[in-house]
Amino acid sequence: MTAQRQRTATAAAALLAALGIGAGAAVAVLTAVDSGGTTTVVRQVAVGSNASTASTAPLSVNQIYRRASRAVVEITVTSTSSSGFGGQTQQGLGTGFVIDKLGHVVTNQHVVSDAESVTVRFSNGATYKGTVVGSDASTDIAVVKVDAPASLLVPLRFADSADVEVGDGVVAIGSPFGLEETVTSGIVSALHRQMTAPNNFAINDSIQTDAAINHGNSGGPLLDNQARVIGVNAQIQSDSGGSDGVGFAIPSSTVRSIAQQIIASGKVEHAYLGVGVASLPETVASRLNSPAGVALSEVRPSTPAAQAGLKAATGEQSLDGQTYPTGGDVVTEIDGRAVTSAAELQSAIDAHKPGDTIALTVVRGGDTRTVRVKLATRPA
Repeated sequence: MTAQRQRTATAAAALLAALGIGAGAAVAVLTAVDSGGTTTVVRQVAVGSNASTASTAPLSVNQIYRRASRAVVEITVTSTSSSGFGGQTQQGLGTGFVIDKLGHVVTNQHVVSDAESVTVRFSNGATYKGTVVGSDASTDIAVVKVDAPASLLVPLRFADSADVEVGDGVVAIGSPFGLEETVTSGIVSALHRQMTAPNNFAINDSIQTDAAINHGNSGGPLLDNQARVIGVNAQIQSDSGGSDGVGFAIPSSTVRSIAQQIIASGKVEHAYLGVGVASLPETVASRLNSPAGVALSEVRPSTPAAQAGLKAATGEQSLDGQTYPTGGDVVTEIDGRAVTSAAELQSAIDAHKPGDTIALTVVRGGDTRTVRVKLATRPA
C-alpha cells in the first residue's frame, strides 16, 4: 500500500489456503485496492444458496449515502521505505468506517501494514490521529482507534453476509484516488469467491460486486439497501489497475468476528492444520479411481498434520486442464461431518481454536481410518 508492491500468486500458492488448507486452482488475478498494488488470486467456490436480506423497502443510493457517509473515513498512512539513498517517507491512502462509539474504525490490514503514523479524516474535514489497535493479515482486517468527538462517531451497523443473494443492490463509499466521500453503486455479482490474503492464506466467502472500486477504496464498506455493512472492499480484478467492474469484499461475518478479537486482545489467532489440498468432487474422483473428498497435495513438516501421520500425494493426474493430487490421503469427514470441498474443510478448521483436537476421516489406499489431530496456531 505504501510502496508499489506486487505479489504474483503461483498455482502452488493458490492451493495453500487459510489455516494451512489449500484453495485449489486460480482463475483470476486481482489487485489490492489501496494506493499500492498487491496481486493475489480468487476462485469460485461451490456452496449452497442463501436467503434474501430484503425485509423492508430498499433505500435509494442517496438515502444510503446520507445514512452511512458520516461513518466513513479517509485513512492516510505515513511510513518510511529503505532505499540505496536512505529512508524515504511515503504516504498511502485507504478508507475505513466507524463501528462503535468508542472510536474503533475498521479498515484493511494492507492499508496500515507499514504504518508509522495514521491520520483519520471525517466527512466534515476534521482530522485526528489514529492508533492501530491490531491487524490480521490472514483476513486482511485491521482496527484503528481514533479519539474524536462523540458527535463524529456514528457507527455503521453490520448485516449478516450469509443472507446476501446474487443480484442484491449494493453501495460502496470510499476515497478512490483520494477523492473522499465517493459513492458508487451496483449489485452483488457473485458469492463465495475465495481471495488470497496478504500473507497468502485464503479469505473465504468473499462477495463479488460490479460497484466501481479503485485504489483508495480499500477498507471501505460495501453496504446493502438498508445501509448496513455486508463486506469490506479489498480487491479488484483488473488488467489496467483501474476498476473493470469486478471488485471483491471481505464478508461481514468475517469482519465482525475478527474486529471483535482485535478490540478484545489486539491480536487474532487462527487454528492451523498444515496441509495443501485440492477438492475431489464425485465427477472427478470417479475418473481418478479415488474417493470423493479433499485430497492432501502437501503435508508441511513439523505441523499438526505431519505429527498426526497424514500422508501427502505421491503423484498427480491431469483432467480437463486441471491437475489433481493422487496417491495420498483423501479427507472425507471432519468430526463426523462430510466434507466435499477444500472450502468446506477450511471452514471447518476455521470454526476451531488453536489447541482444539479434531477427528479426520481419511481414505488411504482404499482403507478408511480416523486420525485425531491437535490444531496449532497459524504461522504468520
